[in-house]
Amino acid sequence: MSTEHPGIAAFRAELVRRGGRGKVVVLPDAVHTAALAAEALGCEVGAIANSLLFDAGGTPVLVLTSGAHRVDVRAVAGRIGVERLARASPDFVREHTGQVIGGVSPLAHPAPVPTYLDEWLARHEVVWAAAGHPAAVFSTSFGELLELTGAEVVDVESPA
Repeated sequence: MSTEHPGIAAFRAELVRRGGRGKVVVLPDAVHTAALAAEALGCEVGAIANSLLFDAGGTPVLVLTSGAHRVDVRAVAGRIGVERLARASPDFVREHTGQVIGGVSPLAHPAPVPTYLDEWLARHEVVWAAAGHPAAVFSTSFGELLELTGAEVVDVESPA
């Protein structure tokens, strides 16, 4: 019987099902910020793919952004064609991803979630993203993350 957290186990199974090649790493402590994750992994903060779930009028929208960026919600809403992106409540996040804030992975959600990928992440050979729990991450590449999620690439920053 596995002692692995159910969120990590579900993520791992979905990663394998989709043909992902990344390594799942369970850290000794939860890493709720990109800076903490980067420190624990020994990488640049920009190589951390933060999974941010937004509420677009009751529809979930997942933005995978570089830990080096803040998402300009007005600019991104316009770029992806929604009226407004609002910060999702913890209940909304759990309902649409089956996971908790800080551990939202790009995969293994109860139903497909429209996903957008920060173009900045392409600058890193290895990208790290959450793996279904605040203490779990997995290694991937920009190209693989795009393939695994079916995401659209988006500029998350403010217009110049």
